[in-house]
Amino acid sequence: MSLKGKAYIAGAYEHPTRFAPDKSVAQLHAECALGALRDAGLGLRDVDGYFCAGDVPGGGPLSMAEYLNLDLKWMDGSELGGCSYMVLLRHAAMAIAQGKCSVALITLAGKPRSMGVATGTAPRALGPERPETPWDLPYRPTITGVYGMLAHRHMHEYGTTSAQMAAVKVAASLHAQHNEHALLRKPVTVDDVLASPMIASPLHRLDCCVITDGGGALVVTRPEIARTLDRPRVRIIGTGETINTSRGGYLDATGSGAAVTGKMAFEEAGVGVGDIKYASIYDNFTIMVLMQLEDLGFCGKGEAGPFVAEGNLIAGQGRLPFNTDGGGLCNNHPANRGGMTKLVEAVRQLRGEAHPAVQVPGCDLALATGPGLVQGVSHAHSTIILERE
Repeated sequence: MSLKGKAYIAGAYEHPTRFAPDKSVAQLHAECALGALRDAGLGLRDVDGYFCAGDVPGGGPLSMAEYLNLDLKWMDGSELGGCSYMVLLRHAAMAIAQGKCSVALITLAGKPRSMGVATGTAPRALGPERPETPWDLPYRPTITGVYGMLAHRHMHEYGTTSAQMAAVKVAASLHAQHNEHALLRKPVTVDDVLASPMIASPLHRLDCCVITDGGGALVVTRPEIARTLDRPRVRIIGTGETINTSRGGYLDATGSGAAVTGKMAFEEAGVGVGDIKYASIYDNFTIMVLMQLEDLGFCGKGEAGPFVAEGNLIAGQGRLPFNTDGGGLCNNHPANRGGMTKLVEAVRQLRGEAHPAVQVPGCDLALATGPGLVQGVSHAHSTIILERE
């Protein structure tokens, strides 16, 4: 069943905090929920579908449904890491299209910054019952180490350079300077990135995303409800999701799930890469932006390095403005999960509500895409295409 036009994003909200030692995770979820509902012109009593991932207290939707006192017909707690909220948007559109609910709320929140979580540099936390633990634990793998190896492979295969990867950070920083809530607002140069400390060769500190508290939320409705609200209408026209495993170590280290989800989303939407005016691209590490640009078809394989080095990601200058809020590299990566903020900024662009310095003129088609969990280990991915009606 095609989901094209079957559901609309009526409300979107990004929590302004980046450091919240005085708030509980449940409180952050609630504040994000209320912010998105206010944006839509709706209230908690209107919500009959709730969607969340493993960042909620208790790990599933029931605890937040209780906390918010929701009267639900449908809920979904799919946990797929950082792209969960893109996948959940797809699931919410499915539920609405099938008549399971009419107003769906999706929330994200967490506080790794105030809790001092060293997400990328500490050895991965592997539970004793996970089947891979006996094999992986002795090597004390880190997430940055994994992505450093992926970057090395891309460099080996295609001649990608550290300077080209650094150009992704430069573009994000040029956008973040206009975002009053961004954690890192100072523009940087390629030389700045290359001079920052090496974390996991070839990835420098500035090749890595920020760690922040906060969160975000979306409200998704039936088309009939969206048309009664006094808000710009943003409809979902293309979606895709996929999962992958390490396949016992036999994997393509230069590819991502975007090759699958992008094809799904573009086919459902009936548009091509040349139609996209703005792209929110998950940027946990600079190398992931290059890989997804190639897998989505914005560049040929091995061509993303030169593409970004030419400034093509910079709003007002390049062919594909990206992450105009500063993205995960500069603005926000709440709960170490970037999918929600990618969707929120895509909605802002389509509504014409991005900062004037980075607003894409005539933005009527936007894409949000990103991975979840750990590329090359257990990997999920989702792509969403949105249209301003």
